[in-house]
Amino acid sequence: MREIAAESGLGMGTIYRHFPTRAALVVAVFRHQLDALAAAADNPAAADTPYEVLRRWVHRFADFLVTKHGLAEALHSDQAGFEALHNEFVERLLPVLDQLLKASASAGCTRADVRAYDFMLAIGNLCIGVETFPDYQARRMIDLLLAGLTQTAPAPS
Repeated sequence: MREIAAESGLGMGTIYRHFPTRAALVVAVFRHQLDALAAAADNPAAADTPYEVLRRWVHRFADFLVTKHGLAEALHSDQAGFEALHNEFVERLLPVLDQLLKASASAGCTRADVRAYDFMLAIGNLCIGVETFPDYQARRMIDLLLAGLTQTAPAPS
């Protein structure tokens, strides 16, 4: 908290008035980053295909997941608070991912039968190995998963 106060140029009293506990500060940062991630899907570059927009957002989502892996520890024993954040996370980001998947499928870039929740779980599971294996590259694994969603023309007979 002292480092945050010093970095922000605010006094400790101001920080504690807005964030009475470390967990309250962690939750506020989490929500801010959640909002930024949800909004990231709203501003694609004009030249991007729906698949490229999906891929870029999924990479940001993976980066978000990797950095939040220790969130439960930061909140200590506040299991109810952690579950509420998890629910907020799913409710906020699932429609965004669903929209991106549908846009990519409508453009013929990816399969149309992929459920956003299943895809979200798959991405989350691919991010777990980052802390365990030193050379683990979550983005590379996610690109393999995304490649499996792409539409390909059937081979000529």
